Amino acid sequence: MAFFCGGLILRKFFLAIACVFSVLLAAAPAFAGAASPVLVGRYDGWKVYRFRDSSGPVCFMSAQPRKEEGHYSSRGQVFFFVTHWPGKDGKNVVSLSAGYTYKKDSRVTLAVNGKTFNLFTQGAMAWTQDGKEDAAVVDEIRAGREMAVKGTSDHGTLTSDSYDLSGSTAAYHAMMHACATAAPRHSVARRKKK
Repeated sequence: MAFFCGGLILRKFFLAIACVFSVLLAAAPAFAGAASPVLVGRYDGWKVYRFRDSSGPVCFMSAQPRKEEGHYSSRGQVFFFVTHWPGKDGKNVVSLSAGYTYKKDSRVTLAVNGKTFNLFTQGAMAWTQDGKEDAAVVDEIRAGREMAVKGTSDHGTLTSDSYDLSGSTAAYHAMMHACATAAPRHSVARRKKK
């Protein structure tokens, strides 16, 4: 099983953590005694996790494709993430770990609920362009039934992944609740002042 995490750039402070999430999720038994994300719950094909860093709680929901297509000889595990990081003003951050290194400067196409979004890539990760696009993707995921993601590997292999969105709304609410209930009081008060 291969994990690809090289070549990340920082769109926001916490983008690199998505790659760590994918490794931790895939290798959870090996990390059983270590400080790692704790499973909050399962919602059909979606899982919600929470952990704490120096800024407070961090919560994320993740899913793996129900179907992966492409002419490749090997591919690591694929994860789609939505992350909420209140201490870093990160909400609804959309990212994807492809299980391979993307072709340099390529785009990933994410189609959901009749709308298409183009994600930028770096290494094995893909992200939306900004917070506004994050929110739009999350809204469509919560309203949709399926999502299709297409990308190109650094070897020129085209991949197409299909996700079942059943349970995504329940997972989203659980993620937001998990971070709200885990937030320290001073952090909540600071957010209310803004």
